[in-house]
Amino acid sequence: DVAHLLADGDIAALNFEGNLCGAPYGAESAPASLAQALDRAGVDLVQLANSYSISRGLSGLSDTINSIRAAGMEPLGVYADQEEARKGKGYTVCDVNGIKVGFVAFTKGMDGLALPADGAGCVNVLYTDYDSVYQTVDTKGISAVLDALNQEAPDVTIALLHWGSEYNDTISSSQEKIVALLQSK
Repeated sequence: DVAHLLADGDIAALNFEGNLCGAPYGAESAPASLAQALDRAGVDLVQLANSYSISRGLSGLSDTINSIRAAGMEPLGVYADQEEARKGKGYTVCDVNGIKVGFVAFTKGMDGLALPADGAGCVNVLYTDYDSVYQTVDTKGISAVLDALNQEAPDVTIALLHWGSEYNDTISSSQEKIVALLQSK
């Protein structure tokens, strides 16, 4: 029902909470054909830094990223492996009708899961304690991404953040700190 709205936009981004890594299908995994359907619906960018980024491990993350790219879309906030993470910038810049738009994507955490040693840096996180209490803002990591993006002088920056608690509208002090950090950059 929303495909025409997405297709009519100059650029469309969405948050995809799941993996595209094969059966069994369910809440955490969908067929790779979903990526082609999203692309046909007009989606350009897919925010993957969220609760389910690594629910199927690093191989699930890599399969999901590869499916998104194969469908012609750009994944945001994640990398397939450490080598890609080292080469990556942590952001994406798009030209939208002559306007240079920077996109960053971060998550508060991944349902209590920690990145394995060989996956450090594969998901942009907002907190250094992203696998537990979400209290210590990763100021250094967030700033590094934003500072690198600012070197490209975008006209506007859009931050796609996966954060907060379900069924709770209260803004935490750490979220306020993150907003201030984003606005200062």
